Amino acid sequence: MSLTEFEIKNAKPKEKAYSLSDGRGLILDVRPNGGKFWVARIWIDGKEKRRGLGTYPEINLKKARELNYETRKNPLTLKSKSAAFGDIAKEWMDKMVLPTKAPSYSRCINMSLNKHILPKLKSLPLEEITPGMILSICQAIADDGYLSAAARVRQFISQIFDYAIASNLIKINPAASISKALQSPPEVHYAAITGDAQIGALLQKIYSYDGELVKIAMKISAFTFCRPSEVRESRWEEFNLDNREWCIPAERTKMKREHIVPLSKQTIDILKELQGISGNKQWLFPSLRNNGRPISDGTIRVALRVMGYAKEEMTAHGFRAMASTTLNSYEWPADVIEAQLAHIDKNKIRRAYNRSMYMPQRIKMMQWWADYLDAVRTGRKVPKKPKVTINL
Repeated sequence: MSLTEFEIKNAKPKEKAYSLSDGRGLILDVRPNGGKFWVARIWIDGKEKRRGLGTYPEINLKKARELNYETRKNPLTLKSKSAAFGDIAKEWMDKMVLPTKAPSYSRCINMSLNKHILPKLKSLPLEEITPGMILSICQAIADDGYLSAAARVRQFISQIFDYAIASNLIKINPAASISKALQSPPEVHYAAITGDAQIGALLQKIYSYDGELVKIAMKISAFTFCRPSEVRESRWEEFNLDNREWCIPAERTKMKREHIVPLSKQTIDILKELQGISGNKQWLFPSLRNNGRPISDGTIRVALRVMGYAKEEMTAHGFRAMASTTLNSYEWPADVIEAQLAHIDKNKIRRAYNRSMYMPQRIKMMQWWADYLDAVRTGRKVPKKPKVTINL
């Protein structure tokens, strides 16, 4: 019996992987982590061969059937187990990375591939690559002092082999066994200003900064504590000032989930001020070069340095840490803070409702945070935290 889009969409992960058949050799593998992989099964000389066709929903049912038909029509195009690493790496990029990851992260992966990985592994068959080869690549990077880069390279290679395993091209991931052989990179904390007086001084400098567009970008960063890329690449179409909401689409968020930011009264006033500057543009913060792009990722960082903050004191990403530390110190519920920070929820059931989870509490918290920033900037008493209850 043929599958339907409804059945595929609602196929839930189980403790062990299982398959759903669409007929004519096309199956959908459902993994325990929720991943769904299309596989074409054909028989050559009485032996079953498999080919990975991509992931769902990137490859929908109609497209999977087309790919399955082409595979059965031309079975000699089926990849053998001597597939070269470089070919599978490209397929992984095209099907698993580019459609689902942020452009900045995709560029990071592509740079690591071209600089560190492909020069050594590109032409090698998958089954000939050993843990020692991968360790040698990563260790050379670590020996130069780049421990985090070495860990990322191992992770990317491991993900490519996981993709090859899911496509039935190989059975073992040689990158998985070397993780403990590499020195762990130090835990990174983004530099951030904390403490009422220090935050107040930062806000004073922001409000007196010479450069209206960048000044407002820093204000929005402080009042919403969204990720730097989400702020600088924000578009007017994402904002509903009447509903006091900023809806960041899934493709622009780190976790690839739509994220709602309640807007305080102060943030609404800032945005209305900004409309007079860039309201007729696509971006809230268009580049001054008029090249159809937003401001660069270094704009706020440079502004902070101009204001006298060293990189060890404050960063563009530090507005998030500043808010998180302060809200926790004033005993706002941790779950509410984490939801507003758009951190991934380890609870799978709650994660499904993360878009609007704790919204009434988040609305109160964001208004209190704005009132707090105004208070510490002007030397007034910090506002009393409203009563917040959570019913689960």
